[in-house]
Amino acid sequence: MGVSRSSPEKGISVVTVDFPPVNALPVRGWFDLADAVRESGRDADVRCVVLAAEGRGFNAGVDIKEIQTAGQQALIGANHGCAQAFAAVYECAVPVVAAVQGFCLGGGIGLVGNADAIVASADATFGLPELDRGALGAATHLARLVPQHLMRVLYYTGGTVSAAELHRHGSVWQVVPRAELRNAALRLAHEIAAKDGRLLRMAKAAINGIDPVDVRRSYRFEQGFTFEANLSGLADRVRDTFGKDEASAKDTTPGKEGG
Repeated sequence: MGVSRSSPEKGISVVTVDFPPVNALPVRGWFDLADAVRESGRDADVRCVVLAAEGRGFNAGVDIKEIQTAGQQALIGANHGCAQAFAAVYECAVPVVAAVQGFCLGGGIGLVGNADAIVASADATFGLPELDRGALGAATHLARLVPQHLMRVLYYTGGTVSAAELHRHGSVWQVVPRAELRNAALRLAHEIAAKDGRLLRMAKAAINGIDPVDVRRSYRFEQGFTFEANLSGLADRVRDTFGKDEASAKDTTPGKEGG
């Protein structure tokens, strides 16, 4: 359980997240994920990173129960941890391929929105349930996956889109059966890693350099409203209502966590 690194073949580093039951990451998990991605990028032998997850879904966001238990310190930690993990993916010196299965919610959108490519299983769904969790954020990253007006509707409603729909928008590279997901992501990583390592690093820096949006600054701006909602007490009221509404649900329901 936790965050691990492996190297299935030369030039490829796989960073795997495993936080049962739904991959809702605690504060420490976000920082560990950031460290693992950055370490992979610093390895001169690595030419591509695959970001993967074990279990039912890719990511269910932050652990809301940790925030409800530990209070503002956990909220601050989660916000900083998410910012570090999202930035680590975006700023990784080599391309990052996200292999997404099942649900990709909240903070998961921050990760895949900053990845260089996404391979998804046919059952994958993507969404930001932030308004139901008393939080704001990651619209920056959702806007990298879907057109502007669709992003707004998804954000306001907490709705989700399928991997097939994101493939039509061009933000998901390939949709495959779930059993084939890891191999499909590795095939793409293998194709990328076949290029010259120094040129790949230059290409990543060049592409980030022409990006029209500063994703780190944009996300931190969004987070300011999360803090405002918490300081005003609004976020706690929303989260408490959410907890009561979900009290009869099973603990393994992805909706029990947040983004």
